[in-house]
Amino acid sequence: MANILAIVGRPNVGKSTLFNRLTESRQAIVEETSGVTRDRHYGTSDWNGVEFSVIDTGGYVFGSEDIFEKEIRKQAELAIAEADVIIFMVDVTAGLTGMDEDVANLLRKSKKEVFLVANKADNPERTMLSHEFYKLGLGTVYPVSSISGSGTGELLDDVVKNLKVSDDEEIPDLPKYAVVGRPNVGKSSLINALIGEERNIVTPVPGTTRDSIYIPFNSFGFDFLLVDTAGLRKKSKVHEDIEFYSVMRSIRAIENADVCLLMIDARHGMEAQDQNILHLIERNHKGVVIVVNKWDLVDKATNTHKEFEKSIREKIAPFTDIPIIFTSVTEKQRIIKALDLANTVYKNHRRKISTSKLNNALLPIIQETPPPAARGLYIKIKYITQLPTPFPSFAFFCNYPQYVKDPYKRFLENRLREMFDFTGAPITIYFRKK
Repeated sequence: MANILAIVGRPNVGKSTLFNRLTESRQAIVEETSGVTRDRHYGTSDWNGVEFSVIDTGGYVFGSEDIFEKEIRKQAELAIAEADVIIFMVDVTAGLTGMDEDVANLLRKSKKEVFLVANKADNPERTMLSHEFYKLGLGTVYPVSSISGSGTGELLDDVVKNLKVSDDEEIPDLPKYAVVGRPNVGKSSLINALIGEERNIVTPVPGTTRDSIYIPFNSFGFDFLLVDTAGLRKKSKVHEDIEFYSVMRSIRAIENADVCLLMIDARHGMEAQDQNILHLIERNHKGVVIVVNKWDLVDKATNTHKEFEKSIREKIAPFTDIPIIFTSVTEKQRIIKALDLANTVYKNHRRKISTSKLNNALLPIIQETPPPAARGLYIKIKYITQLPTPFPSFAFFCNYPQYVKDPYKRFLENRLREMFDFTGAPITIYFRKK
């Protein structure tokens, strides 16, 4: 199971800058205004071969009437509850503040491993100022500069010592299918329908399951592991926090799966949160089947099914080569067909194409439709091979890889999909110097 690292602290101490450094992204908005990070951002990072998820939270503020600051505080509490390890960030240029002390009190109650990071220690004088934070009683203070990266190596060396290295040996080598989606779309009901018992506690309250576990499934000629999120959280936590827990559970289940059954509610269609989860699946290079549940509750005309499918494909473009199935879990309609599709996608996801087949099929097409010239340079693709990754990825060797643009990459992906069946499997294409 993936470890989760949360970055918390009061506003404007540099949490988003550290998040961007760890995830090598520009995903979090970095701005010199307190409270800019309203929501949590999620990314993945690894250090010395240990992978972990990173949550960047909004700044933590106590005693504020500002509704946004209440939201930020709630989000930080949720991140702390879900994280395995916490980075508590303070600012050496501002010194120790009452808000820092409030956050420290909250973290002491959490019983989690906390790393106290004094940011903006850009020179020796500022590094000396970091000693003031020993007053918080949270152990070692790590002076760092998120902007330049100084000090972050020593910090991460110690952070990863406290992360669990996943023990894959205990898990049987079977296909792993995860049921993911927004709260209350019928994920737990689907698992109960498949395994024929109340394996999960199913309640009308959305967001009642957390933490990934594996459930062996070997009926109807199938043999795989269902990745599910199980265990009830306290009723007091079941309120506005649901979207957050949904995303965190989805991240964990997706990371632990080969194929994801993305469930959506037929009454609402493909909403923004469903699309976010689909992007997570794509970014993690996992296979996917879209399961439109509660189809029995939709008023249907002659072409409802086709129109609904067309609307989904428009919203998920450009990755539209995904099987879509319409189910009713309560009526047990087409749930075994959904598993059939997951099996097919699993095979597609693991498909290996020989180098000779790839070159024989694609090089004539590339000669007929070469990449557009860039800066007067003609791009020649000489050779293609599939890379030895656990997901479909291909290297196209050419003379000017840096000038091949995304539209041509999509053109090649579409040709690959037409010639070899990769339905439901995200494809990654790299251009490399010959």
